[in-house]
Amino acid sequence: MKIDDKYDPGFFRADAARYERMEYRRCGKSGLRLPALSVGLWHNFGHTDDLEKARNILRTSFDHGITHFDLANNYGPPFGAAEENFGRLFRKDWAPYRDELILSTKAGWDMWPGPYGNFGSRKYLIASLDQSLRRMGVDYVDIFYHHRPDPQTPLEETMGALDHIVRQGKALYAGISQYKPEETARAAAILRQMGTPLLIHQPRYSMLDRWVEDGLLDTLEQEGVGAIAFSPLEQGLLTDRYLQGFPEDSRAVRDGRYLRKDRISGERLELVRRLNAIAQKRGQTLAQMAIAWLLKDQRITSVLVGASSPKQMLDNIGALEQLAFEREELDQIEAILK
Repeated sequence: MKIDDKYDPGFFRADAARYERMEYRRCGKSGLRLPALSVGLWHNFGHTDDLEKARNILRTSFDHGITHFDLANNYGPPFGAAEENFGRLFRKDWAPYRDELILSTKAGWDMWPGPYGNFGSRKYLIASLDQSLRRMGVDYVDIFYHHRPDPQTPLEETMGALDHIVRQGKALYAGISQYKPEETARAAAILRQMGTPLLIHQPRYSMLDRWVEDGLLDTLEQEGVGAIAFSPLEQGLLTDRYLQGFPEDSRAVRDGRYLRKDRISGERLELVRRLNAIAQKRGQTLAQMAIAWLLKDQRITSVLVGASSPKQMLDNIGALEQLAFEREELDQIEAILK
């Protein structure tokens, strides 16, 4: 990351009208409300990125009422870099606003070598959060997630670690990510018995990835658990970025880990173009329509968006100006997606 500590970013004074610009939704049956849009630090906050641009993305987000900043232990590159860089920005900009922020982080994927730096053991989860708190320079996070199910560790141990973390005050709420419906119901029951409710589930969900509709959303509603959707734009495919092919500077060309050019068929691109035509008729960008399509379901507490610039974040926020769909529009979208 390009860091120049001699640069004075100026004193950050948040926009006084920020809370008038955002819709807030209750997270499941809890007392916590989250903004309809949350900002993810998965990309663009590593040591290879521009710290000043990262700062402006967060400032723009907060000025428009986005109070939730989402991280994980291995966001980077390298692992830990996003939390470390957020910590630098927190000290400069966000410390006075700590009580207005919802900070979340996660553990569950590989983080350090050896048997204790991955998956869902009590040792790994507690050690990982301690490291995350040091990198961010905060005393607690608001939400701590187990990032993925662990087939080798008893679910009681993993949920017991989340319960322990909440009781220690190192996190205010417990969350899970990418758990299937039956796993989610078990996790919620275990935590409920321990006295620490399951607050939220973070599943991958977009127009092109709808696995959550096969039971998970119903389970979350029954259990009183909120949902925050990640990858709502399918790593950029549900934007106008790829309508005419693959630019050389695009993520699909530069970094094929999450969106691979060779796995995107011409048929899939034509589908995206047809969706874009509907978005244009609605007066939205395709990205805005994709976000609004998720938020039409009140079981979705928040949609987690990333951005490479303040302008892109403003475009995402623009989705909130038109969340309603006509029945005919929904039918047309469904016909395309099926």
